[in-house]
Amino acid sequence: MVRYISMFLVVLLTNCSNYGQLTYIAKFPKKLSENSGIVSLEPNKIWLIEDNGNEDKIYEVSFEGRSLRDYRVKNAKNKDWEDLARDEKGNLFIGDFGNNNNDRKDLVIYKIPNPLQEPGDKIEAEKIEFTYPEQLEYPPAAAKRQFDAEAMFYYLDSLYIITKDRSSPFLGEALVYKVPAKKGTYDAELIGRFKTCSDPATCEITAADISPDGKKIILLGYGTLWIITDFNMTDFTKGIVTYIDLGVRTQLEAVCFIDNETILLSDEERRKTGRNLYSFTLPK
Repeated sequence: MVRYISMFLVVLLTNCSNYGQLTYIAKFPKKLSENSGIVSLEPNKIWLIEDNGNEDKIYEVSFEGRSLRDYRVKNAKNKDWEDLARDEKGNLFIGDFGNNNNDRKDLVIYKIPNPLQEPGDKIEAEKIEFTYPEQLEYPPAAAKRQFDAEAMFYYLDSLYIITKDRSSPFLGEALVYKVPAKKGTYDAELIGRFKTCSDPATCEITAADISPDGKKIILLGYGTLWIITDFNMTDFTKGIVTYIDLGVRTQLEAVCFIDNETILLSDEERRKTGRNLYSFTLPK
């Protein structure tokens, strides 16, 4: 098991909270208690979104936990925003594909320009609309409910969506879909199936990202992390998988790389825990 110990003993300074292998960075403002996706565009700052029913906004927050600015996203509605990704130009992609009941027919990813280059307090979105061709019923039978999603990343002009298994009995399997990263309406392409584990409390995938050098993919669960290496993008689930128990069981909902070895993670507030930003250094 990989262990990372904060040299600043942050745990002792924050009411002896247990952050497992994660290093605590900051507490988000109270208004961001349901954060669901993060990206980093510049040092010591992140952009984030909130999920189901919250405002149609993106927010910038410092590593000190201060709100810096926000933009209202025009031509978009936060039905259930679940992840945030970025391309090489800093354009952002908002995944409005939360689908707890597996009954949505209006799945969409919003593409917005790099917010660091936008004037004013509003930003215009383009729509990438899609469906899962394998879904034939809305909702499908309980044993086939694999069409919720909370995880997405961008790579070489495509967006990769990893679904959250809500089947009953629990299958422990995520579907991996691919759609073009440009405005349009698409049938998402099923490119792989990823076996997680048997416990739905920790084995549902809640976020994803790919390293800047394109050599590592990370999938996040509630206190668990999968690192995929030595893969081919035709079906990256066939790569080498390293499983890590992060030693926490908070509602971790978001993850992003800040360099090839370091990731940021955040969790929603739940029963007086969470609403925090953390870092973690990947094992060599």
